[in-house]
Amino acid sequence: MAKAKSKSAKSKSGKAKSKGDAIAGMTRERLQQKLKDWEQGELADFIARQPEAKSEYKTASGLPLKRVYTALDRAEGTGDIGLPGQYPFTRGPYPTMYRGRLWTMRQIAGYGTAADTNERFKYLLDQGNTGLSADFDMPTLMGYDSDHPMSRGEVGREGAAVDTLADMEALFDGIDLTKISVSMTINPTAWILMAMYIAVAENRGDDLNRLSGTIQNDILKEYTAQKEWIYPPRPSMRIVRDTIVYGARNMKRYNAVNISGYHISEAGATSLQEAAFTLCNAIAYVEEVTKAGVPVDDFAPRLSYYFVSQADFFEEVAKFRAVRRVYAKIMKQRFGASRPESMRLRFHCQTAAATLTKPQHQVNLMRTAYQALAAVMGGAQSLHTNGLDEAFAIPTEEAMTLALRTQQVIADETNVASVIDPLGGSYYVEALTDEFEKGIFEIIGQVDDMGGAIKAIEQGWFQKEIADSAYDHALKKASGERPVIGVNKYVDDAEPPEVEIHPYDPQTEARQIKALNKTRDERDNRKLSRLLDRLKAVAGDESQNIMPVTIDLVKAGASMGDIVETLREIWGTYRETPVI
Repeated sequence: MAKAKSKSAKSKSGKAKSKGDAIAGMTRERLQQKLKDWEQGELADFIARQPEAKSEYKTASGLPLKRVYTALDRAEGTGDIGLPGQYPFTRGPYPTMYRGRLWTMRQIAGYGTAADTNERFKYLLDQGNTGLSADFDMPTLMGYDSDHPMSRGEVGREGAAVDTLADMEALFDGIDLTKISVSMTINPTAWILMAMYIAVAENRGDDLNRLSGTIQNDILKEYTAQKEWIYPPRPSMRIVRDTIVYGARNMKRYNAVNISGYHISEAGATSLQEAAFTLCNAIAYVEEVTKAGVPVDDFAPRLSYYFVSQADFFEEVAKFRAVRRVYAKIMKQRFGASRPESMRLRFHCQTAAATLTKPQHQVNLMRTAYQALAAVMGGAQSLHTNGLDEAFAIPTEEAMTLALRTQQVIADETNVASVIDPLGGSYYVEALTDEFEKGIFEIIGQVDDMGGAIKAIEQGWFQKEIADSAYDHALKKASGERPVIGVNKYVDDAEPPEVEIHPYDPQTEARQIKALNKTRDERDNRKLSRLLDRLKAVAGDESQNIMPVTIDLVKAGASMGDIVETLREIWGTYRETPVI
């Protein structure tokens, strides 16, 4: 009887499904006819009396936009968009999203000495910052000690100066690293900063598995967009591999790489290119680590991402949703990941510094607010909002507080965090998400045909694509086709007001060099020499991990320059072939 009942139920279910399909078919036909009648009748009559402003409409990336979107635009889409926290994660990486935990409000800080930046960290925490993000000066990024001739005039100017472990200790003085996540914007020398961070924690007696945060450490996007590198791509990839492996084995909550589209966008790429190029780099990193014999599910859960939120509101929301879905499919289908955590793309987002203007700079507040809202609507895990004065200099405390308040208003006053993926199901957003997914996979296919991301970098393909997009964007701004309020539209001829900017202390360089020399005077140079010899041996042996010896070096008082220059003797430097 039970079987008969089950069969009967199945039969009824099948009939109901067939009937539903028939109804859906009729609905589709009726909708097509209704749309056609509207276009040929009421719409045509209205346009004859009042033409539309443009002959064609596109997103900022150049994707064509229809006048209106209906259920018909999802008919050929990717199907069910799923539920939050479930594959393919279109609607968010976690089941409760902001209802369970708001995004981390992670305002970036970095200027002067490490002690100077530490003061800004504590100020931001007092204002409600829920995560820390450290910017470093150009000498630190490029591996030059503060007394190197190349460092002159740049020490502490656009980020904190860090030469030795003593600086890292000063940077986080009085801050419990087990209770707050820390992001560090550093790439060519990222592994050294990671070693210093580990050394600080170990010297305090902290459990490394309780540390959370990330180093950026995305060297491929440097060759593609930001142009800050030291070594050639292949040894640089080895360093990234070693940090990922070390982190996976020793720091279960820490992200040893933050694969970044932000700088690709800031260099001039479209939002579609930003998403696709970032995932091409991600594929290269995953391939590099798996080739070293590490199963994908052992490290993929600790990969993290970093995107920009640009001006085209709906395109950005669709970008974030599509990139999650594409990533999930890549990790599952291409790399055989089985753990949901391995397919779950988590990302930090920053509003677009490149959109900030000096003319009518107060308008930057509104730009940033809408960009931040798009990031939240798209499901960001962490967010930095730019200061309204960043077109002039490092933001003042007042500007940074207003930027943080922008996030807090979104979180506490708008109620948008109460519903997960509130734009999900919108005909427009879903169609645009599908279009983005298709475009991302097409670009990944092109890069695969070239032999992967490193080959595409060496051939200059990424660089040329970005340069072409940047040039096209500049032409559209110059012509006014792409409006920029205060620059090419609603221009104010009045004398601009005086803007208070963050001051640079001219004594920063002297203070930093004095601290560096103190470390040099107090360290055991014979021990340091032995460790540098061991570093050379490890660098020459691909089977060894570079992190343990680097940690020993920074604990022994090695400076950034000591380590970088030692490896430069082995690996050399890199000069790209210009792309025209």
